[in-house]
Amino acid sequence: MSVAELELPQQISISTPTWLSRFLSPSDLAMDLGTANTLIYSAKQGIVLNEPSVVAVDEESGRPISVGLEAKESFGRTGKNIRCIRPMKDGVISDFEMTSLMIKTFISRVRRGWSIKKPRLVVGVPSGITPVEKKAVIEAVRSSGISEVLLCEEPMAAALGAGLPVERAQGNMVVDIGGGTTEVAVVSLNGIVYSHSIRVAGDELDEAIERLIRRQFGVKIGIFDAERIKIALGSALPTGTKKTIQFSGTDISSGIPRHFEISDALVRIALQEPIQAMVSSVITGLENCTPEIAHDILLKGIWLTGGGSLLKGLAERLSRETGLKFHVAADPLSCVARGVGMIVDNLKTHRRLCLA
Repeated sequence: MSVAELELPQQISISTPTWLSRFLSPSDLAMDLGTANTLIYSAKQGIVLNEPSVVAVDEESGRPISVGLEAKESFGRTGKNIRCIRPMKDGVISDFEMTSLMIKTFISRVRRGWSIKKPRLVVGVPSGITPVEKKAVIEAVRSSGISEVLLCEEPMAAALGAGLPVERAQGNMVVDIGGGTTEVAVVSLNGIVYSHSIRVAGDELDEAIERLIRRQFGVKIGIFDAERIKIALGSALPTGTKKTIQFSGTDISSGIPRHFEISDALVRIALQEPIQAMVSSVITGLENCTPEIAHDILLKGIWLTGGGSLLKGLAERLSRETGLKFHVAADPLSCVARGVGMIVDNLKTHRRLCLA
């Protein structure tokens, strides 16, 4: 028999089962580690977790009782031995141990099963973050079983998540109003041309309402109650319709719970100072633009992202103060998470958008 007549076996193609593929190559993750909420994006899947950045911990054992929404709902309703903590303050870690615990819990919720390889994680951080704060974020995340941690400045992530053409030689101005910081930035050619961060944002609005109610009515309310009042009545400009709601709190002088009625006009007075700080930050950013970027902004307008951009009348107030167009991004609460998610989905090409 000749060599030509020999029948050679066909090449066998072996496909890897889906479960084994996940076991060998876990999905990389992206995280918006926010003061108010933490969002996690899983590569090719989208946002898989959106929880309040709150931890309830047993004071005696140091063990977590609950993390996320359940912890937020128990805030102010626990016994003396249980403490509810917001471990993020002004966009950075204020309680390292509790932040590490919170991140570990959230990541365990989205990583189902076990895998040989550890995933990589891209985290959105404020543009004004210090080297010490960067190190704290990296160490807090690595304790959760992550192989590599990449940091991306939140304005860049927000611009990506809002769908702006950050790769072009065009000035794209973004105002990201989160829970702890308001970040004003200009993005062009995959880089941040200008950025400015102030630690005045959603939390400051809530605290302003809390202070006014204490002063005006002699009543103490919780920070999450102030947030609910802000959502119901808060606005940057008069709405044309008078609104009031009944609320309750603790009388400061007697310690007895009592009701009070608050109007939208009173809430608007409380919000004036922090809103003006945001306006001033935007104006400072515009003053630092080159004539070429100023031309781009004049044509395209400025994009608002973050939960604070949902405050009624804020875009119009900023337009009146600056004479420029302001657009609220689609689903502004998730812009940063979607932006870091785009980086993790295209890590080979988008790694350069991360901090060194």
